Amino acid sequence: MDDSIVNKVSKSPLINIDLEEWIPEGQRSIVDLAEWLEEGIILREKSFREALKQEDWFRYQDHHIAIYCSTGAILPAWSALLVTSYLEPFAKEIVMGTLEDLESHLFSKVIADLDLSLFKDKPLMIKGCSDSVIPENAYIQLILRLQPVAKSLFYGEACSSVPLWKAKNKREI
Repeated sequence: MDDSIVNKVSKSPLINIDLEEWIPEGQRSIVDLAEWLEEGIILREKSFREALKQEDWFRYQDHHIAIYCSTGAILPAWSALLVTSYLEPFAKEIVMGTLEDLESHLFSKVIADLDLSLFKDKPLMIKGCSDSVIPENAYIQLILRLQPVAKSLFYGEACSSVPLWKAKNKREI
């Protein structure tokens, strides 16, 4: 009788997917439109345009940028667009919203670019716990991309997983 210990997880065809490994590189920055408002609520076009011309936009070189307004002031749509026009030559990515919105956007791009052939007809384990904050939307986008090609989807760790979905019929990519 063979008493050797067999690691069934390592011999399993299960593919582990850790979104933490897919975190897009680059510094994240937030540009708060409130810094150019008078009394925190008033946008005066002439002074706003002048202030934007004086800004050191190069400091955002290769940053991922979220543009938002911390005061809740009602601003014309063109205000964020004008700021974007100054950021565009320097920033890697620009979104309107919070840093969480930015992170969700960055993950959406990574997930949209996945080579699905790597996951075709395979059981997939989506790692649940991570040291980094992964936006919940990233997990949803990942499921939407993988479900049409995977054999099955699980969430968690191999030792304690939650089954999410199992294919009934094979589908093409």
